[in-house]
Formats: sequence, structure tokens, C-alpha cells
Amino acid sequence: MGLFESFKKGLTKTRDFWAAEWVKTTASHGKFDQDMLDDFEEIMVRADCGVQASEDVIGYIKDYIKKTGDDSNDGVMKAVKTRITEILGEKQTIDIQPGKLNIILMVGVNGTGKTTTAGKLALKYKSEGKKVIMAAADTFRAAAVEQLKEWGRRTETAVIAHEEGSDPASVVFDAVAAAKARNCDVLIVDTAGRLHNKKNLMDELSKINRIIDREAPDANKKSLLIIDATTGQNAVLQTEAFSEAVNLDYLGITKLDGSAKGGVAIAVSYLAKVPIVLAGLGEGVEDLMDFDPQAFADALIDT
Repeated sequence: MGLFESFKKGLTKTRDFWAAEWVKTTASHGKFDQDMLDDFEEIMVRADCGVQASEDVIGYIKDYIKKTGDDSNDGVMKAVKTRITEILGEKQTIDIQPGKLNIILMVGVNGTGKTTTAGKLALKYKSEGKKVIMAAADTFRAAAVEQLKEWGRRTETAVIAHEEGSDPASVVFDAVAAAKARNCDVLIVDTAGRLHNKKNLMDELSKINRIIDREAPDANKKSLLIIDATTGQNAVLQTEAFSEAVNLDYLGITKLDGSAKGGVAIAVSYLAKVPIVLAGLGEGVEDLMDFDPQAFADALIDT
């Protein structure tokens, strides 16, 4: 299955919702007028594109019609696709630098698919010939440690883990030492998904970062926030909260196939200005894909 077909299949629920609502709107109005603009903005908000991003797209449509005089459905939808692609930004992937240790800090709340994504990333990098190790630094939740160990077994990837409730920074310390000793290319660190307040979260992640900076000062360290598309605007709130707690480099969006809330990718991109690099488009290992803004927009809007 090609890239576009994968995104089209994964975004089926969002695209079907969008298309059905849009057909009802065009049928009821017949031409593109202010009422139609209002209806389209409501459709975008209901698809979890976010109020600000939706207002931006509507403004873009108005400018397009004013400049071109084209108020046709096809013309307007092409303009919408163009603006959505601009909001999503250029395609980016996680920067993996050859010849050095690359450390990926996985952050996000419980239930977003963070640990599963860590396991799928391990398999992805191993399939590319890279030597990978994982660290079970979410020590506050026993299930997270066992889940990562299971991914380690499935992918034949070493997992550094301590007992439940142990200091996450000590796990990271041992994992960095192991990665260096084994000459690994990639260390994936699964961090805690829930700490009792933002300060606690910030302190824990800061401690982990200090360990990495001290023990592997030359490492290429990146932070990756995993959010769940099915949670809609909660994903936006999570992105804002984690942006305050840690310097985010990338976003990954899971479960884009799970609901009609795929528009949250647009909302997050508009507000956070952090590149989306991964898209979870299904349950299978092969369904974790590099995020492609153009493929996303093409799959969402059929023009």
C-alpha cells in the first residue's frame, strides 16, 4: 500500500464526516456565501481542527475568493487544502545522526500509545540496520515496564529496566551506559505518562535530561510527544502543557484511524508550531508511518 493510500485508509472516518457535512452544506446553499462560510467553519471545529485554525482557514478562503473571483466548490476546496498543508508545514522526520548515539525521549500522558510507539520505533530503526536499545523509565506504572519488555521480546531489542517505583533517572543512567558500551545507534527512553502536577513532571524530565547531558554530552537528544487523535482538543491541551514542561522537538499522533477527530493534527500544528513526524494509522506495526503533510491533506480532502 502506497503512502497516499495508507493515509486515505487511516483518515476514512474523518474524511467521511467532512465530506458528508460539506455535501449537505453545498446542497443547502447552492453557492459560496457567508452562511456557507459559517457552516464550513463549524464543520472544521466539529472535526477538532480548533477554533483558531478554523478561523485562519476561513480567512484564507475569503482572500482566495476576493483575489480570484472563484467561489466554486472545487476552487474553494483546493484553497482549503493549500492552507491546511501550509499550516502542517514541511515534511520532517526524526533526526537520526550517523556515527553517534541518538536518544529519543518519549513523553506523553498514559493511554496515548506512547509505549507502543516506542516499540514500533525500535522495530523501524532495527529494520534500517541500526542498533537499538530501550529504557523503561516509566517506573511509576508496572504495566508500562512490562509492556516495553514485551516489545523488547517481540523486536529482539534490549530493554534496561529497574523495579517498579525506582528512580527513573537511575534507569536512564544505566541505559545510557549500556548504549555506549554496546555502541548503539539509538536509545529510546519511555518516560512517565502521569505525574501529579506540572512541576513534578518538569522536575522529573529535567533530572533525566541532566543525566543524559552529563553522561552522553555528545549525544543527539530529541524529545517526542505522543498524543492520541481520538481525544480531540485534549490532545491540544496536552501539547501545550508538555511544551511548558520540556523543550519539544517533535510530535507523533496515534489512532488517527480511530475516530472522525483527525483534524486535531491541524489544531496542534497551528498552535504548537512543533513538527508532526509520526502518524499512527492502525494497530499494525506497519501502520506507524512518517507523517506527510501533503498526503494528509490529499487524503482528507478529495479534490
